[in-house]
Amino acid sequence: MIGRPRVHLRATDSTNERAKALAGAGAVHGTLVTAREQSAGRGRQGRSWTAEPGSAVLMSLVLRDLSEHYALLPLGAAVAVCEAAEACVQVRCRIKWPNDVWIEGRKVAGILVEGRVQEGWAVLGIGLNVRKVDFPPELSGMATTLGIEDTEGVLTEILGALSRRLADPQAEVLAAWRVRDALAGQHVRWDGGEGTAAGIDDAGSLLVDTRDGRVALAAGEVHLAPLNRG
Repeated sequence: MIGRPRVHLRATDSTNERAKALAGAGAVHGTLVTAREQSAGRGRQGRSWTAEPGSAVLMSLVLRDLSEHYALLPLGAAVAVCEAAEACVQVRCRIKWPNDVWIEGRKVAGILVEGRVQEGWAVLGIGLNVRKVDFPPELSGMATTLGIEDTEGVLTEILGALSRRLADPQAEVLAAWRVRDALAGQHVRWDGGEGTAAGIDDAGSLLVDTRDGRVALAAGEVHLAPLNRG
């Protein structure tokens, strides 16, 4: 069972940092760290994740014995977050590879997986904007929320969805992710090239059709290309 035991903090630097410390000390599978506020939340590529106190689900899970599912953990977690959000509000979520959750083209949740596979554990961090807030101008066109008040209810839905998805065969995780693919058919660019996104392969890598053929991007940053390329 995931979500127990639970450590809830009024404020912390990062739930992932607290969960990693617990994992290193032997915390059991499913240990949950949540916080009302964090001062140094992080997303992929070292980006900061900020949220007004009490406005978001800020959580990190200690997960063990993931040898079969570890490679697709970020993708499966993104699917679970989509399913949880859709269970709470009438909305359709999509996923920007590999695991940013979008609603109508704006980011509502981010996921960060860290860990020590050689020691048999990983930490799954999730930040999901729940309550309606006024974002600063630089984020207002890029971020959104579920627009509801019940952060604990959303947390419960996330834990339930994760419990189901973590047990799914890889083929089912991939199929569920593919139907939510926000980049399919879109022009994307990255350090070293650009092309048209063409889904993901069975390893979870992003497939891109370029002038020189199809490539698979297993890591690195991918951006939607500007509409005006002139």
